[in-house]
Amino acid sequence: MKRENITVTTFTKKNRVKDKVKKHIVPMMSSIITAAFLYTIPVHASGVSEVLNPINNLKTLVLAIIGAVGVIILAKNVMEFAQAYQQQDSSSMNSALKGIVAGLIMAGISAVMTFLGF
Repeated sequence: MKRENITVTTFTKKNRVKDKVKKHIVPMMSSIITAAFLYTIPVHASGVSEVLNPINNLKTLVLAIIGAVGVIILAKNVMEFAQAYQQQDSSSMNSALKGIVAGLIMAGISAVMTFLGF
C-alpha cells in the first residue's frame, strides 16, 4: 500500500487577520499615501513683508551688535600689539595679531552677509 502525506492547514483567527491586512488594508494605505504625495495645493502667500520685517530687523540688530563688538576688539588688540611691539614681546604680539584678525572678521561680518544676500 502506498502511503500519502496529507497536510492540513487550519485557518485560525490570526491567519484570517493577516490575510485581510494583506489583501485590503495594505493596498488601501499605499493608495492613500500615493494620493497624498501627488495631490498638491498651490499656496499664494500674502503679507510676506509683514512676517519678515521683524526677522529682518532682528538680523540687522544682531549684525550691528557683532560689528560694534568687533570694532571694540579690533581697537583693543591694536593697542595691545603696539605695546607688545614696543616691549619686543613676541608671544603678546602673536596673541594681539590673532585678536586683530578676529576683530576684523567680526567688524566686517555685516558687509560679508550683505554681499552674500542675507
